[in-house]
Amino acid sequence: MMAEEPVLPGADTSTLYRDRWIECTAKALIIRGYYFPFGNRKTIPYDRILSINEYQMGPLTGQGRIWGSGDLRHYANFDPRRPHKKRALILDLGRFIRPVITPDDVDQVKAIIEARLGRRA
Repeated sequence: MMAEEPVLPGADTSTLYRDRWIECTAKALIIRGYYFPFGNRKTIPYDRILSINEYQMGPLTGQGRIWGSGDLRHYANFDPRRPHKKRALILDLGRFIRPVITPDDVDQVKAIIEARLGRRA
């Protein structure tokens, strides 16, 4: 299992949103269960996110996948409640693989990330 990432002195760790698998701090998005079962979390500073897109999931389009990838392009963190959810967020980090997250409150997480993307313009 991977160790927790250290908190740097002076880092802003205030939490804007948190559910079991997703956390938005003032500086970064934290995805728990991303490397499941081999690690704990992936931290993505907002300045690494190029764009965010909302995706409507269905039984054959990601809703039944609780972890991993079905197309080698999109990678979903572990979320055993994903089959009960209808919406996902896809993050473009400028790399081939795009993280897919399914926060409990999609609208709030999307708004937090979009606000941070808008600040760097």
